[in-house]
Amino acid sequence: MDTTESSYRLALLRAPGIGPVRFARLLQLFGSAAAVFAANRSDWSSLGLAEATLAYLKTPAWQAVEQDLRWLEQPDNHLLGLDDPLYPPLLRLVPPPPPLLFVHGDPRYLGARQLAIVGTRNPTPSGRETARHFASHLAGSGLGITSGLALGVDAEAHRGALLGQGFTVAVMGTGPDRIYPSAHRDLAHAIAERGALVSELPPGTMALAEHFPRRNRIISGLALGTLVVEASLHSGSLITARLAVEQGREVFAIPGSIHNTMAKGCHSLIRQGAKLVETAADILEELGPLAAAAATSAALALAPTLPPELDEDYRRLLEQLGQEPVSVDGLVERCGLTAEVVSSMLLILELQGLVAATPGGLYSRLN
Repeated sequence: MDTTESSYRLALLRAPGIGPVRFARLLQLFGSAAAVFAANRSDWSSLGLAEATLAYLKTPAWQAVEQDLRWLEQPDNHLLGLDDPLYPPLLRLVPPPPPLLFVHGDPRYLGARQLAIVGTRNPTPSGRETARHFASHLAGSGLGITSGLALGVDAEAHRGALLGQGFTVAVMGTGPDRIYPSAHRDLAHAIAERGALVSELPPGTMALAEHFPRRNRIISGLALGTLVVEASLHSGSLITARLAVEQGREVFAIPGSIHNTMAKGCHSLIRQGAKLVETAADILEELGPLAAAAATSAALALAPTLPPELDEDYRRLLEQLGQEPVSVDGLVERCGLTAEVVSSMLLILELQGLVAATPGGLYSRLN
């Protein structure tokens, strides 16, 4: 989008009575957001728009748009429209997809293969450990972790992905400049360094209850599947799981004790057909074919040029990889590098299309 069209789309996003469906319809009818605002009142009235919407189209909130543009001028801030090549392909399939995405971090991560991990804001100690362990293992296997930056399971999922030297995406229920809860400012900063923060809401938008169910469709929509760790029967995580089903994505649930109220939501999902999982390997095995098919050019473009000082190590690692899958531990033994270094190098090589991750946390070299 050029600057002018971006400005008009930002203005249209703030119009009362214009949601994702009507936003897309207006762009289709008029050809651009600029043309929407250039139309006359009779053109607008024929569309059945509310009086408040008509009044706004006549006098848009340009001051708010200027604030949006100032946010976009800051480092690592991006705006993605549906027609942007970096707009995540899986999310584009979600009805209705967000017309605009505000991204802080690297927007190319949004198109990489990922799994959503969600759950209660008040997990048991075991639930926290499980979320962190699953996220770390899956991230270390090259699968990104998506969650909602909330307290509890969400935060542990993000932390686990970072511990696993992988990437993570946080979908926000606020504007991209508002961290909620505020206690997660440091976590949000770490996520932006190794992934992305994303919101469909413009800068300055505060945390409101109605924003979070909308956010859930993006969490599930970005991912190949959704894992529910712990959830009560009335948890918002079950909304995310339901949306994943509606979007044609996989749903996984971890069983727990019959005496744990935070396991009842997971048990309900399993009774409804969610896949019961006990280990991260169960998920990798299930998603193996889907994850391979979901590799996109955007994901491959994530990897930077190999640092010159590491070229020799990368060549040595590739030499130890053959067509037969090998574990990280096996590569550590062969190369003499630490497990952390090997895992990081494998992620970069995989994103460059030189290495493939296979079920069970194994890796093989691609021709």
